[in-house]
Amino acid sequence: MPWIRISSGLVAIAVALIITLLGGWYFCLGIGALIYLGQLEYFELARAKGSAPAAKTTLVVSQVLLITALLRPDLADAVFPVAGTLICFYLLFQPKLASIADISTSIMGLFYGGYLPSYWVRLRGLDHTATLPLGGFWPQQWHLEALPLGLQATLLAFTCIWAADIGAYTVGKLFGRTRLSHISPKKTVEGAVFGVLGSLAVAFWGAYSLQWPWPWFAGATLGLLIGIASLLGDLTESMMKRDAGVKDSGQLIPGHGGILDRADSYVFTAPLVFYFVTLLLPALGQWHP
Repeated sequence: MPWIRISSGLVAIAVALIITLLGGWYFCLGIGALIYLGQLEYFELARAKGSAPAAKTTLVVSQVLLITALLRPDLADAVFPVAGTLICFYLLFQPKLASIADISTSIMGLFYGGYLPSYWVRLRGLDHTATLPLGGFWPQQWHLEALPLGLQATLLAFTCIWAADIGAYTVGKLFGRTRLSHISPKKTVEGAVFGVLGSLAVAFWGAYSLQWPWPWFAGATLGLLIGIASLLGDLTESMMKRDAGVKDSGQLIPGHGGILDRADSYVFTAPLVFYFVTLLLPALGQWHP
């Protein structure tokens, strides 16, 4: 099982790196596929609890939101409430009277499965320059500091998440003794701490390599944001699975389970990294010791 897990993980990382480098429609379609598959798994969890969410409508409006994030990122936040309104309108005209749980799980599916992940497209699109068809990009120089801002930030964020996941899994397996939470019995305090430290180490390296203003503060902030958010995202998905009474959200990825089992660390980190890059970093550049 460990070798199956490692092999499928390496394939997933390779695919993620390629579509991230390309950006444009390539990245958008890749994220769109993950959103679609992840929402299917989420709605299965909701149905296991007796809810009847507006799954098809949510799937469609989530893709519209994602495309908007690519073409007009300034309008993405406006699409979210409109999409939520359409979902509620759809539930109004169902033969069976919709419950509060039906409405809640539908809107949560839009927010958790569609809106938050769309920030990855917005982040990757920062300072993007198309050099290939379909808005694609291929680096002429392979130095991190020579890449567009959005690509820099996305690669750095992904690497922080990978460091956090690998560190937490490895140390938790080998040295974990103290249970972190009753939500996920296999997660340990030792693994969680080492996961955050792994994220911090990568973020510090990135901050100094990219010559960010106040690199020690910027690196510590980004590392903590990603390390903690990825951990809480993992626990949130574990909480939903525990409530639904299942071990994995699906069986799509050998050795890992479903899409949500692997993408849970990425959901809450996307908007945090986006606003870190667009709000905090420019502010740090204006501050002086």
